[in-house]
Amino acid sequence: MAQINLLPWREELRQEKKKEFLTHLAGVCILALLIGYVWVNSVDNAIASQNSRNNILQSEIDILAKQVEEIKNLKKERQELLDRMNVIQDLEGKRSIIVHYFDEFAKAVPDGVYITEVERKGDVFSVVGVSESNNRLSAFMRQLDDSDWFSNTNLLSTSSSPNIGEQARVFSLDLKAVLPETSEETDG
Repeated sequence: MAQINLLPWREELRQEKKKEFLTHLAGVCILALLIGYVWVNSVDNAIASQNSRNNILQSEIDILAKQVEEIKNLKKERQELLDRMNVIQDLEGKRSIIVHYFDEFAKAVPDGVYITEVERKGDVFSVVGVSESNNRLSAFMRQLDDSDWFSNTNLLSTSSSPNIGEQARVFSLDLKAVLPETSEETDG
């Protein structure tokens, strides 16, 4: 029988398969590196793109924050202007009130009563004067109480002053200034 040696052929086949395996392994490694590089690049591009969008959003947020601050300042200025307008309207509406007070006060002063001092603190008028008699002082206080512009007439002190006259009285009183109610206020 003839002997055939198949070892060199097998050895060549093994070497060929080994080369083929190493070639495939190198190809897979290169492919894996290429896929890794592409993946890292795409992730970096996605991060850069997202950072770019974030920067755009942040700049828009900053612009909106400035606009909100401007709106707040404008609202504050508007409110200050409205407050000023209200004060001016109140002053314009009430500037004739002091005239009414003095007019009513002058109407209430009877003959024989002389006012020497009038002082106003808030809604309270302090009055100092001289009366020829107690009756005239009482008439003066009644007329002040009957007025729509005054209330709570309070006699603080009275003393005789014989050097002015036999029955002369120096007096001091307080009264409160009020705004009379009009028919419009009671209806509304």
